[in-house]
Amino acid sequence: MKKLFLQLTFLLVFSATTAQIEKPPIYQGCENEELQNLENCFSNNLKSDILKQFQTPNIVERDNYKGQIRIVFIVSKEGDFEILYIHSIYTELENEVKRIFKNLPKIQPATYNGRTVDMRYVIPISIPINKNNTTETKEVIAQQQNIELKENIQDVIQKNNSLFPEFESELNIPFTHQYYDNITYHLNKGKNTHSAFKPYIYNEVKPHIDLNAQRTQLLKDKTSWTGRKLFNEHLALVKGKNYWFTVNPIFDLQIGKDNSDNKYTYNNTRALQIRGALGKKLSFSTSFYESQGRFADYINRWSKKEPIIGAYALVPGRGKAKKFKDGGFDYPVAEAYLSYTPNEFFNFQFGNGKNFIGDGYRSFFLSDVASPYPFLKISTQFWKIKYTNLWMWIDDVRPASSQDGTNFRKFVSMHHFSWNVTKNFNIGFFESVITNENNYNGLDVSFFNPLIFYRAVEFANGGDSSGNVQIGLNMKYKLNDNVFLYNQFLIDEMTVSRVFDGSGYWANKFALQLGAKYHNAFKIDNLMLQGEFNWARPYTFSHKIVALNPSHFNQPIGHLWEANFWEIIGIARYNKDRWFGSAKLILGKKGFDFDGSDISYGGDIFVSYTERNSDIGNNVTQGNKTNIFIADLQGGYVLNPATNLQLFAGFTYRGFSQQQQTYLNPIENTTWFTIGLKSDIFNWYFDF
Repeated sequence: MKKLFLQLTFLLVFSATTAQIEKPPIYQGCENEELQNLENCFSNNLKSDILKQFQTPNIVERDNYKGQIRIVFIVSKEGDFEILYIHSIYTELENEVKRIFKNLPKIQPATYNGRTVDMRYVIPISIPINKNNTTETKEVIAQQQNIELKENIQDVIQKNNSLFPEFESELNIPFTHQYYDNITYHLNKGKNTHSAFKPYIYNEVKPHIDLNAQRTQLLKDKTSWTGRKLFNEHLALVKGKNYWFTVNPIFDLQIGKDNSDNKYTYNNTRALQIRGALGKKLSFSTSFYESQGRFADYINRWSKKEPIIGAYALVPGRGKAKKFKDGGFDYPVAEAYLSYTPNEFFNFQFGNGKNFIGDGYRSFFLSDVASPYPFLKISTQFWKIKYTNLWMWIDDVRPASSQDGTNFRKFVSMHHFSWNVTKNFNIGFFESVITNENNYNGLDVSFFNPLIFYRAVEFANGGDSSGNVQIGLNMKYKLNDNVFLYNQFLIDEMTVSRVFDGSGYWANKFALQLGAKYHNAFKIDNLMLQGEFNWARPYTFSHKIVALNPSHFNQPIGHLWEANFWEIIGIARYNKDRWFGSAKLILGKKGFDFDGSDISYGGDIFVSYTERNSDIGNNVTQGNKTNIFIADLQGGYVLNPATNLQLFAGFTYRGFSQQQQTYLNPIENTTWFTIGLKSDIFNWYFDF
């Protein structure tokens, strides 16, 4: 496998680096220049025209502003100048740049293999402009600009005019909370969009945010092949007339120490990721991960808490594991999907991966906590509506659920209806049903109907013994471009007449989320603050038939804490250029069951609710009350934005105090330090 990986990598890299470089654009006055001089002539003549026309706005002069603006633009196939992005703190400076570019002449476009192509550039302009010494100013700016122009000319032509073709594809944007905070800010800026169902598709967000321009700002001045591949680009990019694909190695190499008896913690992930497109409508992605790891002691205990069909343990969020050396795990993971968009209304996806529904850090509807699973997804978007259907094939891997030593298969059908009621207010409706292989020998064909009401089908099929239905409501309200509020309300079961009678009726099973996000907090660019409250009654998500609960590979597909808890989360994230940092605080209380007791207090969804403590008098955190406090600090530097490869360091503190100590969850305080190098392309949750 390693030999095959090296051979494939070499062939693809060789193909990508032997492309032919042809003519850059020809600016007016450069028509008679030799090919090797066209680049400098373009740069010098363009800068000269910009500076001649530039008129510094009054407010900029009055503020005595000293700084720099950055202009990202393309010279199109037709020879026109088109601005993609202007980085400036003054709207007046942006307007002045737009005025100048509107007056620039039409020129001869760049060519590649004899055909015209778009060409992307970045130009910084220093403010104030020295009008008394224009020549000197032009020389200073030229020294700054030629580097970036040269890099873009060489790289863009070599890669057939785009370093990052995924930005105009039907691929999913890898879902991490850190990256999506920036995307959702732009999605909600000045408009209302459908932001709950994740991951987003690149072409879906393209009208709202120029990811290519943002990426171009981060590119370093690297002209060598090694420098470009390490700091700027995909390892290999191969393009043809109607296809392209990229190949990247993926790493998650960590080492750390917690305060247990383990000598150290570690993770050693090596992966290969291939993504691409065939035409404009079909995109694909496949990734294979080979990993070994040992984590903080409370995570290792959880991984081995129950017997697993055909495995030694379960690594949270990843999957089954074999035993590896002293207390470690060996866990392979494979993910892949196809994404097809036949027209402006529909997108179809089939693959093995994860999805998420909600605007918060947690989700009661569907989260990405559990391991990857096979899925089929149809997204329909028109007018102010986005309607998403999702079918999932998930597994119960407890030996008690299986009669033949193989995973017990469960089936999930869910749909989410999102409606932008106004430019500030969005409302969503959610419904899901879970069945298993004991029902109709598989997934009932009725649940493949994308428009049907699941509760009615479940009732017709025999009631709650034939399936487990949940419904929910979520809302998002924008106070302004920087602040929005969100919530979720999920109903598992509810007897309306007994909700407010104060009896604590067991079958009132529901969960609530309230949250807010504040972008550019206190007028600090790229500072995001988030507050979130989550609350779930006892027995929520539990079912009388355990094999019908919402779980996959012994992990909930909703909230990580399952049920019978309250939780308060505070998050701060900040990034500048390639530097980033985050802080997360979690304070909560959960009711666990007692060791040696057959009574369920409603916090463990792998225990039937028929074993409940009582029909009445049930309150949140009943049972073995446990106080949980988690503090997590992360910081680092993005080495290569193409794969979000990061150098990072982290510190986690976990305080866990139970009323009565149990074997699985002893009373303890955990401290855990980690450093490493990783491609941050999925969320990993250790905050339980």
